[in-house]
Amino acid sequence: MRHGDKVKNLGRKKAHREALLSNLACQLIQHKRIVTTTAKAKALRVFVEPLITKGKDNTTHQRRVVFGYLQDKEAVKELFSTVAEKVGGRPGGYTRIIKLGFRPGDNADTAMIELVDFNEIYGKGKGEVKTAAKKTRRSGAAKKKADAANTEAPATEEKAAE
Repeated sequence: MRHGDKVKNLGRKKAHREALLSNLACQLIQHKRIVTTTAKAKALRVFVEPLITKGKDNTTHQRRVVFGYLQDKEAVKELFSTVAEKVGGRPGGYTRIIKLGFRPGDNADTAMIELVDFNEIYGKGKGEVKTAAKKTRRSGAAKKKADAANTEAPATEEKAAE
């Protein structure tokens, strides 16, 4: 029984699985989009998203931690420069998985995994750096009332001045 076992083993031993995920992550970071099986794409998302989060904090310690996972200097350089610059304002969800159907050779379920901010088709615009969204748990109703009162007040003051 596998109660509580959340690791997707992918039919491999631990060392083989870590090497596979490391190689897939390096390719994803360098090419921004790769095609693989759906199971590998889902396992890769769990592996690479924390690394991208670490890439937002460009310190020597974080670079060494990420290098421990990837073992590829070029991928680390790309992650901490280009990728981190684009995902700076995003609070998570850096990857998107799109299912492609079945591979002709072995009928494996394939998917494309890509970095969300590098897809110009779905993105809002080219080259925009997104700012961090304001985090609040309050209702927006009070703010809307205050804004409405502020916009109406100058109009009444202008009429009083005439």
